[in-house]
Amino acid sequence: MTEQALTPSRVSGLGSKLHDHHLRRQAMVYVRQSHPQQVAENVESTARQYGLVERAIAWGWSPERVIVIDEDQGQSGQSMATRLGFQRLLAEVSLDHVGLILGLELSRLARSNKDWHQLLELCAIFGTLLADADGLYDPTDYNDRLLLGLRGMMNEAELYILKGRMHEGRRNKAQRGDLLNHPPMGYVRGADEDYQLDPDEQAQRVVRLIFDVFEQQGSLHGLLRYLVAHDIRLPIRPHSGATRGQLEWRRPNRMTLQNLLHHPIYAGAYRWGYRKVDPRKQQPGRPYTGRTVKPPESCEVLIKGRFPAYINWDRFESIQQRLADNRAIAAALGAPREGPALLGGLLVCGRCARRLMPAYSGKTNPLRYTCMRATIDDGVPGCLSLSGAFLDDFVVAQIMQVLQPASLELSIAAEHALRTERAQLEAHWQQRLERAHYGAARAARQYSAVEPENRLVARELERQWEEALRHEQHEQEAYARFRREQPTELTAREREAILRLAQDMPRLWAAPETAPQDRQEIVRLLLEKVTVDVQGDSEQVDVMLHWAGGVKSQHRVLRPVARYAQLSTYPRVLARIDTLRRAGVSFEQIAEHLNREGFSPPKRTDRFNGGMVARLLSRCGLHGPRPRAMGDGSVLKPHEYWLTDIARTLNMPIATVHKWQRLGWMHSRKVAVASGRLVIWADDDELERLRQLRAYQRKWPEPRYPQALTRPKERDPE
Repeated sequence: MTEQALTPSRVSGLGSKLHDHHLRRQAMVYVRQSHPQQVAENVESTARQYGLVERAIAWGWSPERVIVIDEDQGQSGQSMATRLGFQRLLAEVSLDHVGLILGLELSRLARSNKDWHQLLELCAIFGTLLADADGLYDPTDYNDRLLLGLRGMMNEAELYILKGRMHEGRRNKAQRGDLLNHPPMGYVRGADEDYQLDPDEQAQRVVRLIFDVFEQQGSLHGLLRYLVAHDIRLPIRPHSGATRGQLEWRRPNRMTLQNLLHHPIYAGAYRWGYRKVDPRKQQPGRPYTGRTVKPPESCEVLIKGRFPAYINWDRFESIQQRLADNRAIAAALGAPREGPALLGGLLVCGRCARRLMPAYSGKTNPLRYTCMRATIDDGVPGCLSLSGAFLDDFVVAQIMQVLQPASLELSIAAEHALRTERAQLEAHWQQRLERAHYGAARAARQYSAVEPENRLVARELERQWEEALRHEQHEQEAYARFRREQPTELTAREREAILRLAQDMPRLWAAPETAPQDRQEIVRLLLEKVTVDVQGDSEQVDVMLHWAGGVKSQHRVLRPVARYAQLSTYPRVLARIDTLRRAGVSFEQIAEHLNREGFSPPKRTDRFNGGMVARLLSRCGLHGPRPRAMGDGSVLKPHEYWLTDIARTLNMPIATVHKWQRLGWMHSRKVAVASGRLVIWADDDELERLRQLRAYQRKWPEPRYPQALTRPKERDPE
């Protein structure tokens, strides 16, 4: 566009469109460049946009009535979500404060049809003119409105074409594996502008150590704790600033380690197109939101073997699978936790194929595995819930049977793992000492090279030399502490302890030093999945162990239940007790018979005793062996009951009957036979009263039971 086009005389239709009511309002000059780089480099274009102020003045606006809106410098015109200046412009037009909007090009105002037509509608309603280098436009005029609509469509199409052309250029370069950004940790740009391994040996060793430690620890948090505990820092080369490209050692953090473990470049692969923007997830005013991360195999470009690698591809895939399994979602195993649950993430419901959730409740926090996914997802009742202790104990017993024959191999593997770990840490410390010694020697050479008379420089070099010497001393002291805590070679006592513990796996498993996470790791190494299903509501549980390697083993175990009715052997237990009772066997002897014959009670108890047998008979309305006097029909008078019989008739505890008898709420007497037992008198009316008294529920503030229920009926004289 020539400079003559900016003069008022070359503007078409000025006299017929510009009126006094326009001049009474403000003129706004909208200034925008699409990128910060354009703001810094395209200074002439920016100057031309600011020059539009003179144009408005030439058309009749006073200088103080010409407003410049330049808040959107460096912002794209694709959307107004992040353009505060454009939003301010719309607000001013809506308030009828604007008579003219000027822009060097109409594309400066908007590159989106939605935003553009919103501006046109407001300008047409409030009679606001638009002007660019080509002319003056009135949105209320049909021809001008048609032209403005076409210009808006062309602006959006132009942006689409430009972006598509640039994107295809990047894609073409990426398909060759040449579209590179900043090198990640452990890599540098070589002379050919390609990625190479960091030439620093210690930097390479730390990167390899990170992958080794993650496979040992099994979780990102465990890796971070290990690095912090051993004071291992990360080799970082900043991408900007005064120290750009120089190697710095920084404290590890979770996000840096997570990005490193997920990056396929460490397996030698090049990826492009792994972070796409989902418009549904974008948030207004935040241009970097809405990004979704794709796995390497779903990227637009994936070239294996493109770069030098720290690990092979199979090892990288196993690390990605472990990270995916550690996620705290229903579909993943989850990372090993501090809780005692061994089968968290491994236990699967045999009815709905969903994972069972470990839970702790009550005063003692007993472990339970519960199938609650159906309740959480669909609001329907869960499938099953069972105690966790017996199931964990059963799985541990199966694992001990598998590990016991391999005790020698386990001891050898444990000793080799300890040797390897200590050798890695020893090499790391040697490189740290070498770096500290080199820094001190270099500072000494710099100090020796300066002229003694030049004290301005000598004092600073002396300070740097002393600082380097202090750092070297600090590293040597730290290394000495490391050697005291973890010698390079295993002592004879340590080797003997490893062999002894490997031969006694149950003791090693139950040792206080064995963390719950270690036990869970062992279980996950040997088992892929454990499927459970309860037979109805009984104590019988079907367990299928899916071992690593594809082998399956089916088992049936007994779980503790709360009620006798849940026992599958309950009818047989009652029949056996009744047979022994009729034979006159005592409660203790009945319990011994049941224990010998393999019967067991509920509620986490292995053996019957006499009290259990008595309570069970009482619930069933039966009684055990009685003295002969109690069987004599002449002892009891009409409507009289033995105290235990009346308790059984009213279905209430014997202790409650004793209390009512002491309070005088029922007629009673002692007999001379049967060791002076109590006899209760109750005819039909009395039985009904006692049942009502039993069922009565007091309500606050009622202090007592009604007297009509507690006063016994007058007994007829004999």
